[in-house]
Amino acid sequence: MTDIQATPLAETDSGLILPRRSFLRGAGTLTLSAAAVAMLAGCESAAAGSSASAADVSILNTALGAELEAIAAYQVGAESGLLQKPVLDLAVQFQGHHKEHADVLAKTVRSLGGTPVDAKKAYDFPVDQLKSQNDVLGFAAGLEKGAVSAYLGAVPLFQNRDLAKAAASILGDEAMHWAVLRNALGQNPVPVAFVS
Repeated sequence: MTDIQATPLAETDSGLILPRRSFLRGAGTLTLSAAAVAMLAGCESAAAGSSASAADVSILNTALGAELEAIAAYQVGAESGLLQKPVLDLAVQFQGHHKEHADVLAKTVRSLGGTPVDAKKAYDFPVDQLKSQNDVLGFAAGLEKGAVSAYLGAVPLFQNRDLAKAAASILGDEAMHWAVLRNALGQNPVPVAFVS
């Protein structure tokens, strides 16, 4: 049994929840400044002077959809029975990070007057291909790599630069996840000097 709690999933009619691959092609990267972090943390007064457009809310919702997908993916990995300690503990920790990202993103969308997207009822994960711990780690590493690229692409798209800086903070966490997972797979954790 793991420490991961089942996350109820619900499909949205808005069409804004996209797989990470779609997020990579469309929204770009997400970064957060001090004011955006304050905004994301719920301190609207600290971010009162900042402006955000409907496009920013859409980018945040796309990022939220990707974070909800990651939460569900780590749930699948944890419940697979294929992860052994301490790898299982790491998966639970990373899922916790994604839950924190999702909570902050949803709160920010609400504070900007938007409606946060919901998780899908089901995701199209390659569960039939997950037969070993390394399979699960490779799957998770691929999602984290996609998250890094997605956030990298989203950063310059934000109208509100504070939100762009805040997204960069999440980008850094996703990059660390990816590096740790590559290392767990016996791969070079940081194989190149630049991320694309």
